[in-house]
Amino acid sequence: MTVNWGILGAGKIAGKFANDFKVVPNGKIIAVASRSELKANDFSNQYDIEHSYSSYESMMQNPDIQIVYVATPHNFHFEHASLCLNSGKAVLCEKPVCVNSEEFEALSRLAKEKNLFFMEGMWTYYLPAILKTMEWIHSGKIGDVMQLQVSFGFVGNMNKEGRLANPNLAGGALLDIGIYGVAISELVFNDKIESIQSLAHIGSTGVDEYNSIQLKYANGGIAQISSSFLSNMKNEAVIYGTKGRIEIPKFWMAKKTKLITNDEILEFEDQSKEMGYNYEAYAVGELLKKGKLESSIVPIWKSKKILSILDEIRDQFKLKYPFEN
Repeated sequence: MTVNWGILGAGKIAGKFANDFKVVPNGKIIAVASRSELKANDFSNQYDIEHSYSSYESMMQNPDIQIVYVATPHNFHFEHASLCLNSGKAVLCEKPVCVNSEEFEALSRLAKEKNLFFMEGMWTYYLPAILKTMEWIHSGKIGDVMQLQVSFGFVGNMNKEGRLANPNLAGGALLDIGIYGVAISELVFNDKIESIQSLAHIGSTGVDEYNSIQLKYANGGIAQISSSFLSNMKNEAVIYGTKGRIEIPKFWMAKKTKLITNDEILEFEDQSKEMGYNYEAYAVGELLKKGKLESSIVPIWKSKKILSILDEIRDQFKLKYPFEN
């Protein structure tokens, strides 16, 4: 059985997903929709997609589409994922799946009511280098995990109309790239959070241009997470345990991971040419074929918890978007 996909949105992320999808054996992208007919046509030609649509609503009328990858800016995720679910389509929604927990609760309820598969596109969780990292941790290679240090930053285009800095598009470093640090922390420590402390610099457009976050877990774990649109940071995750550490360069799109202890140094590298969206897409296809409604790797409760952490951090930033109630 081949799973038929549609892509909602024809931007940069959609292109990365479509490019990686070429090596996904259990699925086929049969449609793409954009608000621009030209963009939809160009995208379908570039990635050899049969159908292109100049409105999202028109793509929903295609009865052959089983699941839609929502790849629009995250302020639109609630609206566009709702459209898909109400049209009887399963949904894989790019991260962050929603801007806040309230939106996510409504969306997850809708998916349950419609009896449809629904998942946040936290593709990092499916990467072989991350899976190897977690294998090392669970086998006790670095002993008890104590601390995590994460940095992710680049010099971005902070034009007010652009996606990164525009509050109307839910801009800011936290939701765009800081979420990856929180997601890795949740994967590594996987326990109740005891405290959240955060600081941010709010720029002239009203969004966080850079920030620093500290999460303390009930099991003693502490995560220190920094993200920035104004600095080229080291862009790595380092996990410290009682017996050693694990270093993951470019952790959100990890190709490599390195274990360092007093007894051994181990290195793992994913040799595939793709960025890694293909691993997530394949896994989702297999879940759909089995009739599953959610993933055990990126379950509904995990996405909800991550969003609740982001909500608390934004409360501490005193950052509320104009469209939020």
